[in-house]
Amino acid sequence: RALTLYADLDRVEEELHALSPVDSAAIGAYVRAVRQFEALRPFELSLLSPMRALRTVVPHLGALIGSVRATQGAYAERFRDPFLRRALPYIQYSIPEAPMLAHLGIYSQITGRTGGWPAGGSLALARAMERRYLDLGGEIRYRARVTRVIVENDRAVGVGLEDGSEERADLVVSAGDGRSTIFDLLGGEYADERLRRYYASPSAMQQFGVHVSLGVARDLSHEPHALTLLLDEPVVLGGQPHDRLDVEIYAFDPGMAPPGKTAVKVAIDGRYDYWKDLAKDPTRYRKDKDRLAEAVIERLDARFPGLRADVEVVDVATPLTTERYTANWRGLQPWSPPGNPLLGMVRGVSRTLPGLAGFHMVGQWAEGMLGIPTAVSSGRDLIRRLCRRDGRPFVSDADRVTQ
Repeated sequence: RALTLYADLDRVEEELHALSPVDSAAIGAYVRAVRQFEALRPFELSLLSPMRALRTVVPHLGALIGSVRATQGAYAERFRDPFLRRALPYIQYSIPEAPMLAHLGIYSQITGRTGGWPAGGSLALARAMERRYLDLGGEIRYRARVTRVIVENDRAVGVGLEDGSEERADLVVSAGDGRSTIFDLLGGEYADERLRRYYASPSAMQQFGVHVSLGVARDLSHEPHALTLLLDEPVVLGGQPHDRLDVEIYAFDPGMAPPGKTAVKVAIDGRYDYWKDLAKDPTRYRKDKDRLAEAVIERLDARFPGLRADVEVVDVATPLTTERYTANWRGLQPWSPPGNPLLGMVRGVSRTLPGLAGFHMVGQWAEGMLGIPTAVSSGRDLIRRLCRRDGRPFVSDADRVTQ
């Protein structure tokens, strides 16, 4: 049996009823919730004035609060069909404990045609932003690692670089790793008790911590863009049992692979300490990565017969890989702050630091949420706030699009 989430919500509703006629009431409630989020368009609220955002939210407040209170795992219990009860906890990011807010917010963008995939992926998006910034007269210095934030009289006034040089500034904005920024670049001087507790309690298990990427000499454009394969028997990957595989198939984007071929990625949970211990012996580390890739290919071959023979490229990235490339502490991504998820979305984690003027943080670590949209909108929102503070108009191409 299979549950498919199409961009056409009417088609999804029909499929759900076909899968489980006895769940008619629960299916209707789910579809109505998606429709409400289509109208709410939560990811665009930051583009509105505070008063207009409030007027937009009020009619959908019940759905919004309900989506925060119910996790995906708990929401699945509203259905009677055993398959749906097993599948629905993994409906978004394969995280049963995630609030339904995440799924409804993202999926409603797809069904409402207000969100999608940037052609070429995150690199193409970053390059487009780079071009726009340079066209506006901005300057970028690459390969210039920051080692400290220069602070004078409790005000950030610039950054010190690895080569010993300094760059002075009116404002300092960090889009980097949160822990490194707060405790390394600033020495922990402006971390209050809330931030210290947050960074003292990272999860030992990193969601999406290990990525197995494959280059396949096969056209998979007829397959879904993403699959969650529920396994009959758990498989041990990276020292942990897994009862499912989350598969992403990039055949829809011609920039991801040559014609007739497909880039495929499987992301699984991983533990930094497990891989760090293995890395003490490079041979063991490499062999375990090879075993992991082989186990993943074996399960994919069962779903796509003959796929093993078509695999031309294999790359396994562990939390150590992420740490090396991004400087994120332990290869981690941010986790939600404790307490009410909706309040966490409003407050973020560390957009500013107590007692430090002239300093801001943007991106996933500032917001405590994941994803490229989070990173991009966080920076944009900061500039909007600064313009409002200085009494200056904020104008962008996006404003003209959303009017």
